[in-house]
Amino acid sequence: MPASPAAERIRVTRSVSLPVSEIELRVSRSSGPGGQHAQKSSTRVEAVLDVESTTALSNVQKRRVTAKAGPVLRAIAQDERSQARNRELAVQRLVEKLRQALAVPRRRVATKPTKTARERRLESKRRRARTKKLRRPPSGD
Repeated sequence: MPASPAAERIRVTRSVSLPVSEIELRVSRSSGPGGQHAQKSSTRVEAVLDVESTTALSNVQKRRVTAKAGPVLRAIAQDERSQARNRELAVQRLVEKLRQALAVPRRRVATKPTKTARERRLESKRRRARTKKLRRPPSGD
């Protein structure tokens, strides 16, 4: 039974869904302890996405991702003993990096402090000045 086209795409944002075929997966031996299992099995997975060649992003989105994260997105997983689970983790991490690189920061709206806030600030400055004045040694005139 052939897989549906929706199953072959990963939802990144509301407007972006990434074809699984564009993610390159490389496997190698995992580092660290693990005995015979680690030396014999390739469980480390590296997921790589070439931003310039992907069809999932518009030119504007490609420029934004390249500026924030570089022309190639890379995520590595070697947490689990299973290659399949590491593959899932690597793809999840890659998608999360892409999602963060696509995020457009909100523009800050400049506001003025309220009259009450200004008065509160000035009153606290006065209080602090009084405290400091009381700590001074008496002047010897």
